[in-house]
Amino acid sequence: MHKVADQIQKAINIPIIHIADVTAKHLLAQNIKSVALLGTKYTMEQDFYKSKLIDKNLNVLIPESQDRNIINQIIYDELCKGIIQPDSKQAYLNIVDKLVKNGAEGVILGCTEIGLLISQSDRNIPFFDTALIHAQEAALLAIS
Repeated sequence: MHKVADQIQKAINIPIIHIADVTAKHLLAQNIKSVALLGTKYTMEQDFYKSKLIDKNLNVLIPESQDRNIINQIIYDELCKGIIQPDSKQAYLNIVDKLVKNGAEGVILGCTEIGLLISQSDRNIPFFDTALIHAQEAALLAIS
């Protein structure tokens, strides 16, 4: 996990592409200053991801506690099991709408499975699918 990326990088001679660094790069390229972060509770609440964004002068908004619990529960009890529920999609979109009202200019889909439930076509605000961003950056590094 990216929480221990710095320690791993010190022990190896090939670059690690930190998912938060490349996500920040994409956010800044679109002039996003304030972003909502969705993911597991671990990702939303701990600093290993958020601090990388904050270090790049990004304002990171996370859902309120009850909404973080909803997001986390859907990830583990549904999405990780391949279960896609319309009610869960609506719950996520309602949470996104709250974050937009609080100033989010973009939304980080900070867990691989979230992209199975919601997508860019669901809202006008830019969504940043970190799984896709990470893969693209790895491919670019591989061919450079």
